[in-house]
Amino acid sequence: MRKLRVLVANRPRLMRELVLATIFDQPDIEIAGEIKEDSEISNVVAIDKYMYLNVNTPILDDTIRVQYNRTEMVRHVDDVQHTLAREALRHFHIENGIEIVSVADIPAGTGLGSSSCYMVGLLNAMHSLTQTPTSPERLAEEACHIELERLKKPIGKQDQYMAAFGGLTALQIEKDGRVTATRLCLGVELLEALESNMLLFYTGAARDATEILHQQDRDTRQKSNAVVESLCEIKSIGIDIRDAIVQGNLHRFGELLDVHWQTKKRLSGGISSRQIDAWYEVAKQNGAIGGKICGAGGGGFLMLYCEQNKACVRDTMRRAGLHELSFRFEFEGSKVVFDMLSRDGRLAHIHRQARNNHSREVALVATPEMVTALL
Repeated sequence: MRKLRVLVANRPRLMRELVLATIFDQPDIEIAGEIKEDSEISNVVAIDKYMYLNVNTPILDDTIRVQYNRTEMVRHVDDVQHTLAREALRHFHIENGIEIVSVADIPAGTGLGSSSCYMVGLLNAMHSLTQTPTSPERLAEEACHIELERLKKPIGKQDQYMAAFGGLTALQIEKDGRVTATRLCLGVELLEALESNMLLFYTGAARDATEILHQQDRDTRQKSNAVVESLCEIKSIGIDIRDAIVQGNLHRFGELLDVHWQTKKRLSGGISSRQIDAWYEVAKQNGAIGGKICGAGGGGFLMLYCEQNKACVRDTMRRAGLHELSFRFEFEGSKVVFDMLSRDGRLAHIHRQARNNHSREVALVATPEMVTALL
């Protein structure tokens, strides 16, 4: 029999100790960890919509080509305008001679983590190019390092970890940044019911979440009572959502989504809008139990949980001008689906890197300021 893996919440203390005492000697229950008071819980699921990246090394020149919704052709990594591509190349000490092409199923700015998918996928491809083995955790942490520390984005670690791990996962994020990813092991029938009852509708509005997140971050650092209180409530709701899913109480999951959304809207005025609120209310009037705008808010995808009258909800959303996105859960994270670099391409890359490394060593020896600093 498969063991049931549980996370024990540290709230309240008496209840925690009672739970631990109750399950400690149970052979079919494994304690996967404890949720501390200063940690954050995120329940996230990956879906079968993808970011495709192609990485190649030119044989005849040292140009950097980066192709997305525009095309860049530059001579040095410092001239690359695409911030994620530039920082990924710097991370691998690649100064020139690389081609990166990206194609996505979902447009950017829609709340489904496209930038982190790009980052994790590109890092995975670069590890393959440089023949350095990696792991989902390492990919996620490298992506977090680039986005949060180098680029100073006011975001969390959920998107990077989900792009790397995939599946239906509970992420416990400690105050010091450490992340524990726990796969929620559900039965097939429960997974299929959850998948069938979740509906995604595109609002048609892409948005830059940066300002919303910056405002939320400023309010949090300034200890804004409303924001801090809402964040604490959201953490508590996250624990309850995970428990509802694991226990198979999907109706309660839908109700908690509604509570989560109403709480999240108090974080910033830009998370919702009159139009989004109107769509959400009409969806609930026609059968939806709960839902939320994915990501930081402000636009993108409206997720709804609906057990009955799904046809009515779909028709209502369609008449309101929203487009449904059909999806299935994806249980794998980022993966290399095709790895074949020509012999000439491999040799060109090795020679180019050796030449660049030699140039850096010469520059280090020849720069007086650097020598002085070392002394």
